[in-house]
Amino acid sequence: MNRDDLPRFSGPNRTGELQFNYMDRLVRRDLRVARAEDITPRYRRIVLVGDDLADGFPIANFAPDHVRVFFPNPRTGELVSPREQPDGRWINEGGAGKAIHRDYTVRAWDPETRELSLDFILHGHGLASRWASRATPGDRLVVNGPSSNWLLPENYPRYLALGDESALPAIARIIEDAPAGAHVTALIEIPDAAEQQKLTGAAQLDLRWIHRDSAPVAEGHLSALETALHAWQPPEVPRTLFAFAAGETQSVKPIRRYLRNGMGLTKDQVVVDGYWKRGVGGFDHHDADIDDD
Repeated sequence: MNRDDLPRFSGPNRTGELQFNYMDRLVRRDLRVARAEDITPRYRRIVLVGDDLADGFPIANFAPDHVRVFFPNPRTGELVSPREQPDGRWINEGGAGKAIHRDYTVRAWDPETRELSLDFILHGHGLASRWASRATPGDRLVVNGPSSNWLLPENYPRYLALGDESALPAIARIIEDAPAGAHVTALIEIPDAAEQQKLTGAAQLDLRWIHRDSAPVAEGHLSALETALHAWQPPEVPRTLFAFAAGETQSVKPIRRYLRNGMGLTKDQVVVDGYWKRGVGGFDHHDADIDDD
């Protein structure tokens, strides 16, 4: 499909369902590390700057968008990434090797300082985690996108946001951007109490941290997060709630099933995404097959 034919939507989104606003073109940005900030023992924020941010960044309110991040090869140091050609084709440059990339939710954009922030989990394995653990000012990255804004609906009185630590940037954005006067419940599964972060917003917040090292996992459940969801009391009127969930692909499948069938939410009231897949390195969340209908 031609990009000109893709959906366009200008917010605020009060349609009651997810809307997409596709960019007129995909933009490549050559960036460098300004600083690294340790948020928790296993969570590091990488703040990026560069001339390619001088004209701004297409972030939207209540839209936990993804960008594609290209990393240098840890063996050769080559940063291979695509660049758009005058004829519209995208061709890799920077070396003869293969482009190495991962998708990340934008954690923050500061229009005054022109700083773009991405959060990384320091779990001790994986190319991106290792890169982030060693990142120093001046290190280079290439960021492509976002290709679209994922505009969550802003006209619900109640929101439920849940996920594991990989979903924290998206959940944090939802908490920060949720409409004033709304109520947000956030269920976040993390390794232990040391990984808790301070999250605030204009909406009334019920923030529940689920510590993986001690939280129960009920029989038949795949995660402590799933058990916590079943223990949560949803609103009496299902149509007043919008739910967002993300995390390990297999673990969010029964969560989506429960949101739809157990809680009675319609398809338009639920957004669920598989951000990673256990045992699969470099998993592309676009390949996550979690729909039951």
